[in-house]
Amino acid sequence: MRCAILTVSTSVATGAATDVSGPTLAAQAMDAEIHEATLYVLPDDRQAIESWLRERVAEGFDLILTTGGTGLTPDDLTPEATLAVIEREVPGLAEAMRAESLRHTPMSMLSRAVSGVAGGSLIINFPGSPRAIAQLFPVVAPVLRHAVATLHRQDGTADHNDQH
Repeated sequence: MRCAILTVSTSVATGAATDVSGPTLAAQAMDAEIHEATLYVLPDDRQAIESWLRERVAEGFDLILTTGGTGLTPDDLTPEATLAVIEREVPGLAEAMRAESLRHTPMSMLSRAVSGVAGGSLIINFPGSPRAIAQLFPVVAPVLRHAVATLHRQDGTADHNDQH
């Protein structure tokens, strides 16, 4: 499973801060046996994020994970860029992450993270906090392989492992 990980942070992109969230997400992916993860960094710029997402979908990445830009500040535009790219939402992933996050902080109600499908790619927005990533990635990890395998099925038929 090919995975692209994008850290959305102007301070990281300009070198004013070190990227901790992207490597944390990559480590979580490795723990989930996703062995090919490529890291990228972009500033908080909706058009740049949207273009980057479209390029990764065109390149055939199975899984595209973003970290950062999901809050309420004016430059938090990762969900808007993601919604512009995806063809179908997969709201259960973001809902499950918010539900788990709520166990740790009431601030999780402010997350605007989304998830969805574009072409053969599953795109999931994560918060920009390494601690939140460590808490939330295990929530979605068990379904990632099945989701990607389902995306790549051409005939739309279910196999015996599908659980609906």
